[in-house]
Amino acid sequence: MTGLLLINLGTPTEPTSSAVRRYLRQFLSDPEVIDINAFGRWLLLNFVILPFRPGKSAAAYRKIWDQERGSPLMFHSRDLEAAVGDRLGDWKVALAMRYGEPSIEQGLKRLRDAGADRVIAFPMYPQYALSSTYTSELAVRSAADELWKSPDLCFVPAFYEDASFIDAFAAVAKPLLASDVPDHVLMSFHGLPERHMKKLDETGEHCLASDTCCDAIVDANRNCYRAQCYATARALGPKLGLTDDAWSVSFQSRLGRTPWIRPYTDVVIPEFAARGVKRLAIMCPAFVADCLETLEEIGIRASEQFLAAGGEHLTLVPSLNSSAAWCDSVVRLAKRAAG
Repeated sequence: MTGLLLINLGTPTEPTSSAVRRYLRQFLSDPEVIDINAFGRWLLLNFVILPFRPGKSAAAYRKIWDQERGSPLMFHSRDLEAAVGDRLGDWKVALAMRYGEPSIEQGLKRLRDAGADRVIAFPMYPQYALSSTYTSELAVRSAADELWKSPDLCFVPAFYEDASFIDAFAAVAKPLLASDVPDHVLMSFHGLPERHMKKLDETGEHCLASDTCCDAIVDANRNCYRAQCYATARALGPKLGLTDDAWSVSFQSRLGRTPWIRPYTDVVIPEFAARGVKRLAIMCPAFVADCLETLEEIGIRASEQFLAAGGEHLTLVPSLNSSAAWCDSVVRLAKRAAG
């Protein structure tokens, strides 16, 4: 039997400081996430982040927490798991989170106990990054080796410009853009430190070396997260019927004082209002499920920022969640990886 492991990043179990602290401790202890020396990471986590951030993050989570279903990331992922399972029939589908629960170990054990002797691991991050894709792959390989000893295992690769993924986002976005008629569409992707881009540039001369480094995917930037984000945006623009000047790209959720990839979402939003953009739509094509970064950071905080700067209306385009087109895309990508 073939098993499909759907992997997302994770979520706290409750919108409380203690639950968020447990989640952040696991997440930010990963050397692929905060990629500095172990002692420096320990100091940063225990003396800068964990004493202050859990309370603020818990308050943000409470703004988006569903009283009946809980974390949006979790219930959207569960809905996807069920819908994909229905479509795949004789495959066994299990959900896992890189951090928190259900863990990757728990997800793989579900597949093994159901009789799966082959596993397709699907990190649901459209664009490749060390801090999401790579660390998930490491965790899957380690857990699979423990459970199967010699597992038949393969991975769905980054799908940043896969036609079915692009079509799925367009299917979600087009009706809302048609009804709200924004003056501009901003595609806001999760940010990463600039050093993560440079680490994957084998030439050492391409990534972030010029303003045009992400204009096309070439050998030097084939694994570059920023370049893949721009490739996603270039594919989405025409699908949405947008001219080149009607959309742009930015990066959100930066943490700390080191340089992160630019332009920054919270910097460009008031600039749009200053230029006379009254109606702004934001879509977040790095996220396949709505979560804190989409619903609170963009849907609440960015909207308040835009209105305070003189804008009139900000539309948050929902993520893919368990939309029919996305479920079909997941099946297509999984079967293609299976061969």
